Amino acid sequence: MLEELQVSLKMSETPSTTLSVVHLTSSEGQVHSPRHSNVTHPVVAKRISFYKSGDPQFGGVKVVVNPRSFKTFDALLDNLSRKVPLPFGVRNISTPRGRHSITRLEELEDGESYLCSHNRKVLPVDLDKARRRPRPWLSSRSISTHVHLSSAAAVPTTAPGMLRAPRRLVVFRNGDPKTRRVVLLSRRVTQSFEAFLQYLTQVMQCPVAKLYATDGRKVPSLQAVILSSGAVVAAGREPFKPGNYDIQKYLLPAKLPGISHRVHRKGKATLEKRKSGNWKVSVTTSDFPNAGTSSQVYIVLYGQCRSSVPIYLYGRDGARFQDGHEDIFTITVGDIGKPFKIRIGHTNSGYSPSWHCKGIELQNMNSGEKFYIPVQQWLAQEQEDGEICREFPILSKGQPVLPVTKYEVYITTGELWNAGTVANVYLSVYGEKGDTGSRKLSRSKSALMFLRGQIDTFFLEAVNLGNLCKIVIGHDGLGPGNGWFLEDIVIRDPTTNNEYAFFCHRWLDEGEDDGKIVREMYARDNTIFSVRKKLELKIKETWAAESWKFMKGNTLQFYSKLTGGFVRLHPDGTVDAVGEQTDRYGLFDVIFNKGNLCIFQSHEMRHLSLALDNGGAAGMASGGALTELRVLYQPNRCALLESALCPGHTLVVDRHGKVADESSAGYAELSKEFLVFVKGVFLNSAVVILATSLCQALCLQSDGTCTGAGNQSEQSHWRVHRVSSGICMFESVKNARMYLRIKDGHCNGTGTGDTDCHFKIKRNLENASISLESLKSPGLFVGLQPDGQAKPVIYTKDENVCFYPRVIQFGRENPMGMSATPSQGEDKMHLSKHQKETLLESKARHPSPLSSEKESRHSHSTETLLSEGEWKVLVVTGDTGTQANVTLWVYGDEGVTGPISLTKDSPEQLFLPGQKDEFQVVLSSIGEIYKIRIGHDGTSGQPEWSLQRVTMEHMKSKKTLNFVANVWLSRNQADGDIVCELPVMKEGGPVFPLVRYHVDVYTGQLKQAGTESEVSLCLYGERGDSGLRLLHRSNMPVRFQRGQIDAFQIEAVSLGNLQKVLLHCEASDKAQYWYCEKVIVKDPGTASESIFTCERWIPFMSQGSMHSEIELYCQEMQINHPPKIQEEANDGDWKVTVVTGDLENAGTTATVSLCVYGEARCSGPIILGSGKHHLFNPNSADIFKINLKDIGEISKIHIGHDNGGEDPGWYVEEVTLENMATRERFLLTVDSWISDRENDGQYTWKEVPIIRSHRGPLLGIM
Repeated sequence: MLEELQVSLKMSETPSTTLSVVHLTSSEGQVHSPRHSNVTHPVVAKRISFYKSGDPQFGGVKVVVNPRSFKTFDALLDNLSRKVPLPFGVRNISTPRGRHSITRLEELEDGESYLCSHNRKVLPVDLDKARRRPRPWLSSRSISTHVHLSSAAAVPTTAPGMLRAPRRLVVFRNGDPKTRRVVLLSRRVTQSFEAFLQYLTQVMQCPVAKLYATDGRKVPSLQAVILSSGAVVAAGREPFKPGNYDIQKYLLPAKLPGISHRVHRKGKATLEKRKSGNWKVSVTTSDFPNAGTSSQVYIVLYGQCRSSVPIYLYGRDGARFQDGHEDIFTITVGDIGKPFKIRIGHTNSGYSPSWHCKGIELQNMNSGEKFYIPVQQWLAQEQEDGEICREFPILSKGQPVLPVTKYEVYITTGELWNAGTVANVYLSVYGEKGDTGSRKLSRSKSALMFLRGQIDTFFLEAVNLGNLCKIVIGHDGLGPGNGWFLEDIVIRDPTTNNEYAFFCHRWLDEGEDDGKIVREMYARDNTIFSVRKKLELKIKETWAAESWKFMKGNTLQFYSKLTGGFVRLHPDGTVDAVGEQTDRYGLFDVIFNKGNLCIFQSHEMRHLSLALDNGGAAGMASGGALTELRVLYQPNRCALLESALCPGHTLVVDRHGKVADESSAGYAELSKEFLVFVKGVFLNSAVVILATSLCQALCLQSDGTCTGAGNQSEQSHWRVHRVSSGICMFESVKNARMYLRIKDGHCNGTGTGDTDCHFKIKRNLENASISLESLKSPGLFVGLQPDGQAKPVIYTKDENVCFYPRVIQFGRENPMGMSATPSQGEDKMHLSKHQKETLLESKARHPSPLSSEKESRHSHSTETLLSEGEWKVLVVTGDTGTQANVTLWVYGDEGVTGPISLTKDSPEQLFLPGQKDEFQVVLSSIGEIYKIRIGHDGTSGQPEWSLQRVTMEHMKSKKTLNFVANVWLSRNQADGDIVCELPVMKEGGPVFPLVRYHVDVYTGQLKQAGTESEVSLCLYGERGDSGLRLLHRSNMPVRFQRGQIDAFQIEAVSLGNLQKVLLHCEASDKAQYWYCEKVIVKDPGTASESIFTCERWIPFMSQGSMHSEIELYCQEMQINHPPKIQEEANDGDWKVTVVTGDLENAGTTATVSLCVYGEARCSGPIILGSGKHHLFNPNSADIFKINLKDIGEISKIHIGHDNGGEDPGWYVEEVTLENMATRERFLLTVDSWISDRENDGQYTWKEVPIIRSHRGPLLGIM
């Protein structure tokens, strides 16, 4: 039964948040977020569909997003929380595959679909299925007690997990079998697994966060609940507590299959049946030392009618199962019929779980019949075969009724990257004579189990099951990289030599495929058929991966591994396979393609095509039937070229490269397999996929790392920037200006386009792949670890350095033969969609600084388009040169272009003392240029640089722009800047002045508020931004100390009125988090002062993910960007103040949540935040905003935590609730520890009633 394989599944902790403003329940109000710009732009209404993470049964909701309906992203989240059933509301929106989180309304695209979740972890959903699939309770038929079907074939099959009719479920309270409830699994309560847990919270009158089967295995999903044995154990955050969870008297079936509905009078027959289910069980532990166990022992009885559930054997008078003792129990299992086997095992818990059992005696207390089972075996992981669960047949006349069989189990893990798992794997085998129960697979013949491409062998001992019919296999989801790609399983029965094949070829991974980690598979008793199916599937997948090569218009080469040469078609029509890679006769154009039927025309001689005739190959006129060849791919990525006119006749060559007949020589001397290469794959601006397997590719992840286990989707698209012949850079299409690179022993996608991103392409002829060698670090290649993560490796012929390119969009040759670096961009007509969007965003961010001059320029089209096209940039170095990487930004009144990497093929010859370096760049339309920013990255052995001036000349109009510098760019010289801004010089003076802004940064007074991490700041004003500047030189000897004011200076071209600042603090360790109180920026020229209030920790948690930067708006603009709790109240908004006591260790590291109960309903758990992110410290008050709309008059609250972190214990002094509209206020005194180590040690939550003057408090259950 499936419930015996409800493997333990670690519940992911709900991500906490340090946001002081929390919106959990629905609200139609419009909350102004302090992170959005106050500039309003016209936005067209977007029609968007939202689906629920991991729930293909949820049909989705359609929402129209426009500035009138949702002014902020938080308002949208609040609205969706009402429509998408999630336990903590919608706190995260992501793309359909769950790869990218959406954090701004502007990122939502019209007509697209997105996933909603309540934390950062997102389970992908097949949107096609979600759109068309009806809910199971709408599509299934109820079973009628009055209809009898004549045959099994007439019974309609229903997918596992579908409800046919409301069924009963017994729910036990964890550790208390006497507290139980019977619930109906109706449509109303099974909308989702989270909604079902909330329903059980109300039914059981205690928090329910997890469900277990009665044997202690986790029930991880709604499907598992529906397929369960009819009983579950409801638990909060605590682990499973074994108990005698007997369900027989609660789930007696109303009607057994195949028996008509009868009504019996109560009488002796019924009483006899009940008595027949009572058994006396005597268990004898062996009498040698350490034979006893501290673990929980259970037993399962199998009879001819049915089996019992696992029954734990407890006693009331002290320890059980001690050395040499006999323990006697009475159990009730119902009418199982005549027993034929038992299963006994333990939970491997306690200080000494190993157990040696001597024997077991069963006695039917009704008939007196006795059965003795001699065991005489260890049930211990460190003894014998490591099994902690064993099966034994019942003895009849001294002989077992069934033999014990040791099944051989062969499990093959797939070849995909990251296919292996470190999770605990469980298997249950089913046959015509019962099942094995869920067995943990812990002892393989291999040292490490379930590695990529590995076959693991296990032995599974059980009472013989007869012919096998199915298996259920799954894992518990524990450990890093726990997802598993299971290829197949073969089970051999040594008593009959029968082999049963179970073909899977799917992921068991919450983040892949359908998100399941448990799969049910049915046996194929013909292993040859299974092998054939695997081969057919592999060929199908190979063709899907390689078919792009045969698109009409492609130019191909065919390589023979036997000859080491390429197929050639000579002018005289002869064919051989000994050509060089550069041989012009070895190129073939695809001039016809229909499926796998193609015509290959000679690229050099257009009148000839490759043809197969009379057992040979030759060149013939294109279009003839003999020139039509069928491409047949093999699993090894090799192709056969077969005649379409004569099936079975293929192109065959001998080891000398001559065309041959298959019968003309031995098999080893011939080959008909060819590797196919496409010409022009890495032309400039091409978009390619670097495939790592048939269905995976090198992918840039959100944190900048790269993995070879990504899907072949847009996330895996790379734009090629050809530096020179055979040398390219790869820029992520999805994340512009992020390049693949090897630097400092790491391989990732955080490159900026410098020489670290230059790769030499090495073609591997033996498998039609390429390898990428770092040009800056020769000998280091882009490689993959077994989990798919990219890393620099030394080249070997192993597949971990092999990538199979696939062209999504072909590029073009470089214009004028020049090297095209990413900094040089492309013509406007060749801009990608992402680049165009970036330009539009740039225009929106940088309004015109020359609005008064704009109208006059509009009358001169040549002036307006001046910034477009190619520019020559001349950089003059002073008496000190640099070897660091130099970058340029160009600002116009309609946008910005940059960063532009100023580099050439010989970077060591650039920026030498007194030298003039010339570069050519391509700028898009950014309006009239008014400033540039230029600087270096401070790397290399000589990072200092004396910059004299920069000149820009438009290649077409010859107009020249001058920028006077005369600055030192050095961390150790002058003011310590390595970046400077230069305004355009006109008529001897700058168009805008240079301003040295005085920046005062206030670090808060909180404990550990200071940081040693680097802090950067960017100023934004009417005329663009200053760029992100490292706050390097402070007036204080040690920067950013608690309670300190650090003064810095930032020089930039005048920004006009300041609008906002961006603060960035990267800290990997909690001890390095920084609490910033505020930032004050002074403009000495105008004597103006701008105050930007922060009052929060950086980094901080928002919508389930950590953020290292925050935007702060000027205090005078706070009407549009109100901070924290001071915003305008919406209907139902309440301010919550939580005061932590001043006792020692009163604070908590756990995630705190609040439930508010009203007359109409309960708010559900509202996560307030986590102590891991500087909330709930001793002697502190934390303020939050929540929405309690439509819950009615408040009667009580529950406040508690998830018991997470190193020190979860928490002393709460008081909680205050204040209605932000009516100012109604409740002060709730707690003065109590909320901890499993304080008070009674049972609860990590506290219930506090509301005391009103006109009524008494609601009594709690504490």
